[in-house]
Amino acid sequence: MYKAFLIKYGEIGVKGKNRFIFEDALVRQIKFSLKDVEGEFDVRRADGRIYVNALSDYDYDEVIESLTRVFGIVGICPVVQIEDNGFDDLANQVINYLDKAYKNKNLTFKVNARRTRKNYPMNSMEINMELGGRILDAFPEMKVDVHKPEVLLQVEIRGDVINIYSIEVPGPGGMPIGTAGKAMLLLSGGIDSPVAGYMVAKRGVQIEATYFHAPPYTSERAKQKVIDLAKIVSKYSGPITLNVVNFTDIQMAIYEKCPHDELTIIMRRYMMKIAEDLGKMSGCQGLVTGESIGQVASQTMASLYCTNEVCTMPVFRPVIGFDKQEIIDISEKMRGKDLKTNSQHKEIQKVKCNIYGMVFIPEILGEVSKILKQNNMYNESRTMIEKATLSYSYDESIKAIEEYVEITKEREEEEELE
Repeated sequence: MYKAFLIKYGEIGVKGKNRFIFEDALVRQIKFSLKDVEGEFDVRRADGRIYVNALSDYDYDEVIESLTRVFGIVGICPVVQIEDNGFDDLANQVINYLDKAYKNKNLTFKVNARRTRKNYPMNSMEINMELGGRILDAFPEMKVDVHKPEVLLQVEIRGDVINIYSIEVPGPGGMPIGTAGKAMLLLSGGIDSPVAGYMVAKRGVQIEATYFHAPPYTSERAKQKVIDLAKIVSKYSGPITLNVVNFTDIQMAIYEKCPHDELTIIMRRYMMKIAEDLGKMSGCQGLVTGESIGQVASQTMASLYCTNEVCTMPVFRPVIGFDKQEIIDISEKMRGKDLKTNSQHKEIQKVKCNIYGMVFIPEILGEVSKILKQNNMYNESRTMIEKATLSYSYDESIKAIEEYVEITKEREEEEELE
């Protein structure tokens, strides 16, 4: 029935002379979202509208699902497009549309006609009244309700083409990806960081991600969990480069040289600095984390101050004021429910932080100045940090193209020199 979709956007509509930049970005993102959908589509913008035209048979539900993951879209309207062959033909097409779209005709309705072509022989109010009368004649069981209709029939007369639609599927809103710079997401196996990445991407920010892997203390299952979460985020943000950092040597060096009651904070400072370095190399303008104040001991104000101090880039924390249930609600919206059960989450968090079978918890109000003194270790391990990174590049349906490599040679050479 539907051969086209009318795409509605929100904030883009208030842009000025650069509006076309945002529209083009939205068109590109729509094309990307549809590339794995069966069928052939033409995406174009015309007269302040964006249309997705189906050039072949397609799966309606699959198209709708793909479009509801495109940031910048506020509404997806399956539309019937007809040529202007006079009002009588328009009325017949509208009646045919309602007959096919609604099996149960015991509904209230309202007609809302708009014209961009002002030389049409009838004005908008006349079209509303005349079409309403024709609909009542065809379907006596239907009733008019201009305040809260069950069916809001939209009729748009644009040039020689008329759009007829009454269904609007809500989109995610936000801004198109790539219109607000690029940021590095510190991605873990929990749900907080994927939600943070989702929220920043919703504002048009392109996302790259970094994950810290510490074999054998972090399992391959935990790494695969992170890859799966990155794939979920990529359904909304587009392709993500995932940097998997081998953190074992750095983690062990911190364990050997630093006070044990400060290990977590110091490790987090290293992670922030490494992520910042990777971000600078790839053109990122900020870091993104899933930290929420007070959620765990390493996310107190004092602890966040310590981790922030090591960075020169701005650090964005989209879920900083959210409680856990609010974060879970967004994760479920991202269709990540199957990847975030409490038992899995707790197990992965335990594996991530475990060294020699001991789980280290930072001091809740740790002495900031004391921890900052550990910063001189960073330069000593600079080469080790540079050797510890390997990039993964994949799309939502493709696994990582390479396996990470363990970096041990550099440390062995350092030990020989000592």
